[in-house]
Amino acid sequence: MSKIHPSAIVDPGAKLGEGVEIGPYCVVGPHVKLGNSTRLMSHVVVDGWTTLGEGCTVFPFASIGQMTQDLKYKGGAPRVEIGDRTTLREYVTVNAATNDGDATRVGSRCHIMAYVHVAHDCVVGNEVVMANAATLAGHVIIEDQAIIGGLCGIHQFVRIGRLAITGGCTKLTQDLPPFMMADGNPVEVRAINSVGLKRRGVSEATEGLIKKAHKILYREGLSTRQALEMIGQQIELVPEIDHLINFIKSSERGIAK
Repeated sequence: MSKIHPSAIVDPGAKLGEGVEIGPYCVVGPHVKLGNSTRLMSHVVVDGWTTLGEGCTVFPFASIGQMTQDLKYKGGAPRVEIGDRTTLREYVTVNAATNDGDATRVGSRCHIMAYVHVAHDCVVGNEVVMANAATLAGHVIIEDQAIIGGLCGIHQFVRIGRLAITGGCTKLTQDLPPFMMADGNPVEVRAINSVGLKRRGVSEATEGLIKKAHKILYREGLSTRQALEMIGQQIELVPEIDHLINFIKSSERGIAK
């Protein structure tokens, strides 16, 4: 059974799972779906065609599912989809996609801190951490387990690879490959994310291969094409190296250096 504070406004069309809690002065729109045990603490607005999974927590003054800020919006039912057990802290904004039927997505077990903005058509993977006031422009893709530092600005259509990490106030206008650590404005890829790799159980042997790949990419003075050829020839193609190569090959904006 859901627990709804008397001051909350919940449209009769909203679909609420078992054990949902909706705190004081929240507003929930007619097309919203809230999964089991999800909690809106207070003063939260969830609107549009928005789905939150099970066990999510949304802190005061967050705004989830509102209309895109993209001026190309022509109406319809663009969506927001958020996975299970994701936390959205104070003043987080997650905007709906731009085109009818498309979706802005945030995965499961993410920790999205205060004042973060996730713009239209972004795709945020699972177990992503975004620190305070990090900002994603439209169509950004963040792969699983990446960490985005506070006050970072991520340009539209940029991709951030799995287990990559950015320092605070970093500006990214090109893709950040998986497992890399970047910082600064202009950005510089400084090293691999050794701490993150260890925390996620990546073996020392695989970490060593990633270090070799980093050296070839960033320390040998090679073009990206030359570096990829050398990595393919000299480094064992474990899944992490294969993912790194494929990520870079599919880049449309080029990679951060």
